[in-house]
Amino acid sequence: MTLFHISHTDLDGYCCQLITKEYFKKGFFYNANYGLEVKLTIKKVLEDILEHKDEEILLLISDLNLTNQESKDLNKDINKLIEEGFKIKLQLLDHHASGQKSADTYDWYFLDLTRCATKIVYDYFVENYNAFDEDTKKWLSPLVDAVNAIDIWLDHETKNFEFGKVLLMMVSKAREINNTLFANENRDYRIHLLKESTRFLDEIDGNIKLDNELHSIKKEYLKLDEKDNTLDNLSASFLVKTLDEIKDTLTVTYKEHKGLLTFTLGSISIPANAFLKANPDYDFFIDVGRKGNASFRADGKVDVALMAAKLAKGGGHVNASGAKFDDFKETIIYDDVKKYVQKKLDAL
Repeated sequence: MTLFHISHTDLDGYCCQLITKEYFKKGFFYNANYGLEVKLTIKKVLEDILEHKDEEILLLISDLNLTNQESKDLNKDINKLIEEGFKIKLQLLDHHASGQKSADTYDWYFLDLTRCATKIVYDYFVENYNAFDEDTKKWLSPLVDAVNAIDIWLDHETKNFEFGKVLLMMVSKAREINNTLFANENRDYRIHLLKESTRFLDEIDGNIKLDNELHSIKKEYLKLDEKDNTLDNLSASFLVKTLDEIKDTLTVTYKEHKGLLTFTLGSISIPANAFLKANPDYDFFIDVGRKGNASFRADGKVDVALMAAKLAKGGGHVNASGAKFDDFKETIIYDDVKKYVQKKLDAL
């Protein structure tokens, strides 16, 4: 069976995927927040499923409550695929009360207000798939309980409630790897942090020890060799390596100049300068935010202040500038952003 798993973008959502990754050897994972992200992510998953017609598929959605219309549309799309010969089991596991109407309407929509999604997913796989050996349960079950304690905000005296608070912070601040350009790498990073955290679960003051060690755990993951450095510099080096692996996909052009376009990277001064230094054939670097704000960097070969002014009435310095695209339409799809920016660059 092949898994397609959509989950939320918080501690509970990522921990759901930690659980399914422990069971499924082959799977495709996606994360979405509410609103537009849910609709676009479901659309993307349904497109990806088309490449797996001969396989048995489990489409799992966790820690996300769908609107009535989203549930209706998804139910219709899945039934259509089944009629076309696809072997799909659709299962939604959630705990948000706002999904009650959908849960009352569709048998694939499971709702339980008393457990967090992580615990629902864990129990579901144990009960339905006899998942996880005893060694796995020894570290996974206490982690599930800690996430449950904090996510549904049990009594402060509940075991591992304070540990759950550290987990909540840890996942929400794991921003060293961009989750839009590098969704898989970002997810793997957060899941790695979660698994590493289990070393402290049974220790006295484990929450404090995890809090103290978190900086080192992050640095060890991001190191490309044995040489130590600051977290910012290690993150920048890791990012440059990751960008280098997909730079052809991210390349845009301006006249005779080649540049790199990123989306929602944020705080680009260090990584942009590092990338341009490591890739002398690239002359500029642009990062566009979710609302159309843009940052420009260069290394002396292109006046990005002039570029920003022409593109969107922006400005700044020759090698560092900014602007805002007023006609930018919100999206989570990088290709849409690239087409938009390249069209504007071509018009200069």
